[in-house]
Amino acid sequence: MTRSRRDRVDLSKDPPVTETTFADDPPALPPGRMALMFAVMLIIAAGNTAMQSVMPSIGTHLGIADVWVSLAYSWSALLWMLLAPFWARRSDARGRKAMMALGLGAFALSFALCGAVLLAGLHGVFGGLTTIALFALARSLYGTFGSAAPPAVQAYVASRTARAARTKALSLIASSFGLGTALGPALAPLLILPWVGLIGPFIAFTLGALAVLVVLHWRLPDDRPQDDESDHHAPRHQGQAAAFDDYADYADGWPGDAEPTDSTPNAGDGRLRWGDRRIRLWLWAGILGGQAQSIMLGVIGFLLLDRLGLRHQPDAAAGPIGLVLMCGAMAMLLAQWGLIPMLALGPRRATALGMALIAAGALPVALGRDLHTIAAGFAICSVGFGLFRPGFTAGTSLAVTLDEQGQAAGIVAAVNGAAYIVSPAIGVWLYNRSGWMVWSVIEALVLAGLALFVHERALRRRALHT
Repeated sequence: MTRSRRDRVDLSKDPPVTETTFADDPPALPPGRMALMFAVMLIIAAGNTAMQSVMPSIGTHLGIADVWVSLAYSWSALLWMLLAPFWARRSDARGRKAMMALGLGAFALSFALCGAVLLAGLHGVFGGLTTIALFALARSLYGTFGSAAPPAVQAYVASRTARAARTKALSLIASSFGLGTALGPALAPLLILPWVGLIGPFIAFTLGALAVLVVLHWRLPDDRPQDDESDHHAPRHQGQAAAFDDYADYADGWPGDAEPTDSTPNAGDGRLRWGDRRIRLWLWAGILGGQAQSIMLGVIGFLLLDRLGLRHQPDAAAGPIGLVLMCGAMAMLLAQWGLIPMLALGPRRATALGMALIAAGALPVALGRDLHTIAAGFAICSVGFGLFRPGFTAGTSLAVTLDEQGQAAGIVAAVNGAAYIVSPAIGVWLYNRSGWMVWSVIEALVLAGLALFVHERALRRRALHT
């Protein structure tokens, strides 16, 4: 689309966040369904962060180096990155509900097996390295099949939400991860029971995932493609994307670019590519910010063990680690439930502001010698993570058509998973050799992401004046 200079939209700005609707807007997603999507994401996030809060203590009990604990997640994260796009495309053919059920079931089975292996290792059945190797193998079930759930949830919500409200809707779904990361560390110390010890969180969240799976089966209507014609919330309306032309142009178009419509070509085969110029900026932002977040999460538990002098009291470390993670999670919720709607932040501003806050918050974490300073710095970083993640997710979703939402969700999930392949282990390795080095890497990553948006904004302004 071409416009006269007078009629051009200022593309350096995000679209205004309004409740404007169009005749072809999909109906609002029923609150019950949104709550169920929220629960699916929350139980996964809470379980994973509860596990993160006890794994440093378990690793110390097993007598293995910190880096092996971090590497135990790597194989699962690699599988997640490789298979999330596959499951996202599969959800287009089999329906989002089926993929959510597959992911939740895999999460429950993986968690149960991980808990059983660690319990055996702590009782001397296996050696330390054997225990961690078996843990990594059990965890790979989550990376292989658990990666089906998050992209299905994102695609379900995005394809049933008008463009004008999508950042808000996806922020709400992202906040389920924030709430989960708050609940997980908060509940983990309470779940360390005498008869199971540090394995308690694994048992509790296995049962919780199975409960959500039962509710999902009974309460979410089937959404197989053959049922789309009778589903009020089906995303397959050929003219719908065209109704959002103005928002498409606001969201990602350069002057002269075609707005995303259902007829936008995809390299000739209908498949959304990682190198697609519409989503390239967002993917780079997701990669850089995600790597910084994964390194910080990988290091924070071991940093607290050292700064608080708890290496010889690993059981006592679960409380402080959980407290810091909980402070971060609450700060993330503040960003997603408060700042994004209150400041009407669009994807670009949310992502760029988030990067800046991560850079600022990393300094007190790096310099802090007490629990209060470290928790405050981590909370500032978490506000940044809470802005950056929904910003990058919504920006990717808004850049593509309705028919591409499943594929976009799969790519977003793959980017998120890629951050946990080797980055946490590299971060721990750097931390054990030079504390300054790991914080320098985190700062470099987020500042590079911020520079991308500054450069892109300058290019867009230049394009408007040519």
